[in-house]
Amino acid sequence: MQLTTLIENHVKQKSLLAEHGLSILIDTGTKKILFDTGQTDSFLQNARVLGINLEDIDYVVLSHGHSDHTGGLKAFLKTNKKAVVICKKKILVPKYNKLNQFIGMVWQDKEMSGRFHFIDEVTELEPNIFIMPDIEIYNDVDTHFNELKISVNGCLVEDKMQDELFIAIRKKNNISIVTACSHSGITNICTTATDYFKLAIYSITGGFHLKHCTHKQYDFIVAYFNKIKPTIIDTCHCTGIEKFSHLQRDLKSPVFYNYTGRCVIV
Repeated sequence: MQLTTLIENHVKQKSLLAEHGLSILIDTGTKKILFDTGQTDSFLQNARVLGINLEDIDYVVLSHGHSDHTGGLKAFLKTNKKAVVICKKKILVPKYNKLNQFIGMVWQDKEMSGRFHFIDEVTELEPNIFIMPDIEIYNDVDTHFNELKISVNGCLVEDKMQDELFIAIRKKNNISIVTACSHSGITNICTTATDYFKLAIYSITGGFHLKHCTHKQYDFIVAYFNKIKPTIIDTCHCTGIEKFSHLQRDLKSPVFYNYTGRCVIV
C-alpha cells in the first residue's frame, strides 16, 4: 500500500509546490483515498506533475475542519465528480484561532452537500482500512488545542477538536497510522489504535503538532515512542523541522520527514 504526500510545508522537487497544509494519497492497489486537501488547490497541480489522475480518487477523508486541511476541497470536487467525502459532522462547526480569526472549513452547500458522508463510529472504508473517529484522551499532557476556539450559539469557546479523526491500516501482525495534526495527541491516537486492534504499530505518518509544544509534552512523547518502538515514523507539517531533528536524535525508531512528493510503502 503506497502513501504519496501531495502537499506539505516543504518540497525538494522544483516542479512541485509547498504550502502550510497537508494532503496524502493512500493507494491500496484497488482504491484511492485522499486524506485531507491542503490549504489551497496547489495539491491538484502536484498530483498532475506526479502523474496521478485525480478523477480516479474514490474517497476523501477529512481529518478535521481547519483550513490548512480542507481548503482545497472545493477545487477537488469540481475536478472529481465521484469521490465521497467522509468526516465527522462537527467539522462544520466554525473554527477560530486565538486572535479570533476564522480558520475553519468554508462550506459551499451547492457544491458539497450531496457529496458528504458523516460518521461517528469506527468505519471499515475498504478491507483493512479503518477510519477512527473517537480519540480517547489517555494522556492529558499530550493534547494540542493551543487556544483554538469554536463558535457555539454565537459564543467562542475552547475547541477540544471533537471533529478530529485518523486512519488505521491493519495488516496481519501490526497496524499503520495516518494522522494529520494530532491535536488530540499522537500518543492518544496510537493508544486508541492499539487498544482497538490489539496489534503493535508498524508505521506512523503525519503531523504531531510539536512545533510549539512544551518540554514536558516533548519528553512525554519521546518516552512513549521509545516504549512502543514503531518500526517507522514519517512525520511532517505541524511537527516542525526543529522538533523533527530532535526526534531523529532522541528516538530509537527511525524517523523520516514526509515532504511534498514523497512516496512510502506501509
